[in-house]
Amino acid sequence: MTYFDEATETLPREQLADLQLKKLQAMMAELWNRNRFYTAKWQAAGVQPADIKSLDDLRRLPLTKKNELVDDQAAHGPFGTNLTYPQEAYVRMHQTSGTTGAPLKVMDTHESWDWWGRCWAHVLAGAGITSSDRLFMAFAFGPFIGFWAAVEGARKIGALMIPGGGRDSQQRLELMRDAGATVLCCTPTYALRLTEIARDIGFDIASIPMKATVHAGEPGANVPATKNRIESAWTAHCFDHAGASEVGAHSFECRVQPGGTHLIESEYIAEVLNPLTGEAVAPGERGELVITNLGRWGFPVIRYRTGDLVRVNHDRCDCGRTFLRFEGGILGRADDMVTVRGVNVFPAAVENILRKFSEVDEFRITVNKVRQMDEMDIEVELCEGADPAVIHEIAIKLDCMLAFRPRVHHVTRNSLPRFDMKAKRFHVKLDE
Repeated sequence: MTYFDEATETLPREQLADLQLKKLQAMMAELWNRNRFYTAKWQAAGVQPADIKSLDDLRRLPLTKKNELVDDQAAHGPFGTNLTYPQEAYVRMHQTSGTTGAPLKVMDTHESWDWWGRCWAHVLAGAGITSSDRLFMAFAFGPFIGFWAAVEGARKIGALMIPGGGRDSQQRLELMRDAGATVLCCTPTYALRLTEIARDIGFDIASIPMKATVHAGEPGANVPATKNRIESAWTAHCFDHAGASEVGAHSFECRVQPGGTHLIESEYIAEVLNPLTGEAVAPGERGELVITNLGRWGFPVIRYRTGDLVRVNHDRCDCGRTFLRFEGGILGRADDMVTVRGVNVFPAAVENILRKFSEVDEFRITVNKVRQMDEMDIEVELCEGADPAVIHEIAIKLDCMLAFRPRVHHVTRNSLPRFDMKAKRFHVKLDE
């Protein structure tokens, strides 16, 4: 038995729009004069809930940026004014990873935590996961939301959840085998790290009856070469998912691959804007995802600039869902792009080349200035027994793709950091 409304996934688009509008209007009415953060923003813009009569009116509302929420918490600590209810109503606190600045504390009520679970139920169902599956959560529970809400999603679809915290990688592999885990939930980085450990200790990955891996926490599962490597190593289907602590679990990959990721449109409204002008881009063009969540009234984000670049397809998917798709998933982040020697470079594009080489176990990319010239240095750690000559092949491939040759360095085994959660492999030091 499922505890979320799968029927919304196949609604005609006109009915989806009606559902979104009703939820938006109800949420705004609830927030008005209760949520100080958004009431003040709307009053400053000269807009109130009664003015929103159609989804087209959404553009009358001001955009929200992450730094506004962070600054608000700094001024009104510890939790800021984006709380619709008294603090006693909140039962969960998480925070963002802080990789791009000060961490943002995020609060949830009973109702909004239940909403998180509904969103994750869509994610898991999209991967074909049912009550007969056994989900292994390969991470330690900390303040970063990570897969906390995936636990709630597993409960909603009736699947067995196996916690993997408090164990090292070898112990996790053994527990997955002994418990008969059929689904692995972790970052793409850690899925590959587990296979690296298995190879090094002689553990037979095939002894785990894995059928699917579901990923979050970082890009990677939508990078073709990374996805292929995960699927090959685990002999299982790899599914991408996108979300953020302050936004929620907003999109998921279905079994039609490559088809992109579906936005959960019963719970979110998406706009795609030119990141420089703020104007809507033409259908099918790449732009910045601006998102409004509809079920998290305790800590809402409305017209929130995610910084993620997407390209939208509204056609019905072959899986039968009418939810819009982000073609290729999250294509990159507007603030991740760097210009090296006049070339725009996204980390995911570099990763896609590096992951095509089976000899590469780990890597780190650094962009800095050397004698007034931008340089990209890539440190590569190879698996045991690999021929170091492959480093030259990697440099040639990158040269062809980037139109300049980065400096590729072979580093010793286990010299680069390993990550259980969000990996930090891309470093920019141009200002130094």
